[in-house]
Amino acid sequence: MDQTIYHVLLEGRTVGPYDRRTIVGMRIKKALTSDHVLIGTDGGQLTVADLIHQPRPASFNPERSGSFSVVQARFSASVLQVEGRGLDIPRFKGEIEVRVQNNVLRLAGRFRQGLGLKEGRVKIPIKDVVHARVTGSQVELGLRCDPAKKLQRVALELFTPESAMELAQWLPAATPFTEPAPLGPDLVAPRGPSAHSLYIALAGVALVIGLMLLLYRRVY
Repeated sequence: MDQTIYHVLLEGRTVGPYDRRTIVGMRIKKALTSDHVLIGTDGGQLTVADLIHQPRPASFNPERSGSFSVVQARFSASVLQVEGRGLDIPRFKGEIEVRVQNNVLRLAGRFRQGLGLKEGRVKIPIKDVVHARVTGSQVELGLRCDPAKKLQRVALELFTPESAMELAQWLPAATPFTEPAPLGPDLVAPRGPSAHSLYIALAGVALVIGLMLLLYRRVY
């Protein structure tokens, strides 16, 4: 399990430390942008986008199958919204992994079940992706799982416009949507957060960590 921690460089000051999952969670909630600079324990600097594009820890591999598959591309993403019936796509929480392999898109991540989180995956046949739309760092997919049914729409956040365009390029048969996006305000080009909102988000994370440490000391 990856235990590397980072500090966030903000207006000449550093805040943190935070692990990868926390940083990606703040990126999903738009408390951080892909361009924010991180400082590792060795003093090296990288951006949030660089961190997200690094290989995922080996432990994140839900329901590994024994069959051989060729992975053509990997992306870090989050699911913004799923609309319509079709494939049974879990309500993934936080970061997911999107793989292009063997003519399918494989979405893998964690979703809430009962009082805990469960790891799972879903495979979307690429032939069923009939429409695709890129808006900034976000990709909307139109899935035709049954010719008699309406499209199922899936909106993904890829964190950078380059990743969004690259994912769309793996869907050469997908045509543009003929109507405007119906998924509401989620599918728009994201705005960078203000320094004030970033401080609030980071302070909230620090408060939670402080409360957990306080409870730990009282118990032990």
